[in-house]
Amino acid sequence: MRLIDTHTHLDFPDFDADRPRLMANAAARGVERMVVLGVYQANFQRVWDLACSDARIHAALGLHPIYLEKHRPEHLVHLREWLERLRGDPRLCAVGEFGLDYYVETLDKQRQQALFEAQLQMACDFDLPALLHVRRSHAQVIATLKRYKPARAGIIHAFAGSYEEAREYIKLGFRLGLGGAGTWPQALRLRKTLPRLPLESIVLETDSPDMAPVMFAGERNSPEHLPEIAQALAEVIGIEAELLAEATSKNACELFGW
Repeated sequence: MRLIDTHTHLDFPDFDADRPRLMANAAARGVERMVVLGVYQANFQRVWDLACSDARIHAALGLHPIYLEKHRPEHLVHLREWLERLRGDPRLCAVGEFGLDYYVETLDKQRQQALFEAQLQMACDFDLPALLHVRRSHAQVIATLKRYKPARAGIIHAFAGSYEEAREYIKLGFRLGLGGAGTWPQALRLRKTLPRLPLESIVLETDSPDMAPVMFAGERNSPEHLPEIAQALAEVIGIEAELLAEATSKNACELFGW
């Protein structure tokens, strides 16, 4: 089974003790490429160094809404400088992770929106996909995307919305990132939605070290777990795991231009 993990945080300290072993094991299990996403300005260099160290790793750089209090206006300037400097480098594959998080009530919505739109404009300016964090904010994200109409679209990370919301994203050209959440029996709405999604709209992800699937409950998530995630999601969708792996890898390659 050939797989692509479109959303990881392999640069996080959680992996410092065994990163090379983990990556080798993931590759042995069929995970051919992994995208590592920046979340705040101070980890851009770390993400980029990781992408430069291994041909299987691609970098995305962005300012995540969860770290709103860490972000400064000059960090948007730095992000644009990074994107300008790396323009055309195949190791840079997207802008992300960024978006809107309305789940955490203390995060200022206006500041989030300004940060979201600034980065969405950069994705448009540099013709890069946008890797989006969306929690309890689908209506606002969809409305914003309809205004900007990014040509390369991108991925809605950890999609857990309704079928109607999925349709809106698909109409805008976005793929839906599926991972550990859909393996949990409690995710009733998501598990009802999955069989209705067109295969060409899906990509796979782990969000390592977070969002562990049910079969690794309470453990650090890892790209090594992607085969089990694919198998579990394929059962929910009602297709063979090989078919899901093939379709999602093709979708990821088309999106990122691999």
